[in-house]
Amino acid sequence: MTTGRTTLNNWRVYIDGYDLSGYSRTFGPLATTFDEGVDDAVSLSVKAALVGNAAVSMGTLNGLFDNTATSGIHAVMKTAGGERDVLLACGIQAAPANNDPMFCGQFMQLGYSGDPDNNPVYASIPFGNISATSAALAYSNPWGVLLHAKSARTAANSSTGLDQSASSALGGYMMYQVFAGDGTATLKVQHASTNSDGSFSDLISSGSVNCSSPLSGVVALARTATVNRYVRWQLALGTATSVTFAIGFVRGN
Repeated sequence: MTTGRTTLNNWRVYIDGYDLSGYSRTFGPLATTFDEGVDDAVSLSVKAALVGNAAVSMGTLNGLFDNTATSGIHAVMKTAGGERDVLLACGIQAAPANNDPMFCGQFMQLGYSGDPDNNPVYASIPFGNISATSAALAYSNPWGVLLHAKSARTAANSSTGLDQSASSALGGYMMYQVFAGDGTATLKVQHASTNSDGSFSDLISSGSVNCSSPLSGVVALARTATVNRYVRWQLALGTATSVTFAIGFVRGN
């Protein structure tokens, strides 16, 4: 991973298996906040806070209106009120690469509105906190590593993995974004104590998914699951011969 300063131009916006980077202008604030619990009596208003649990938000996505039939920002995001799988990949001085930082979560889309007085027309899409039905709700950290930057793969991964300095026993979760494919495949995160190809074993799996249409998902480990020091992406082809995807992994802490 390259280190140093970067700019918004090097970020990418992936939602529900769609790459909306070409339509996105700004997003945020990306926030993780902890509210203080209030011990009120049953007859008084109780503050909706859970001590130790963070409220994670991606703020508002502001984009350029585009009505491309199936993949433009209007077609993908025009219906509010649903849960969205959001992965924001942060490239360092260039487009995102394997092992760069990323922010991800399942967020409720609160609205969708356009501003026709601007030329070009702007679209504003506010999001709420991580959804109450999110598979990653037990984790208060939305920041992780982009194990696989968006690209097409036609074979399994036999490379070594990312060194995350030490093993942990606090679980974690994977987010995957599948942009295109020609059949079924399984996306995985693998881990190992020794950084050699034959030492890796499966940690998290999407299960077999049909990659012929855009899709996404989050798969979480138990909060006490062990994650070994080294992690990497993996792809097991079913009927597919090529899959274009991204995988992010957040280690529990």
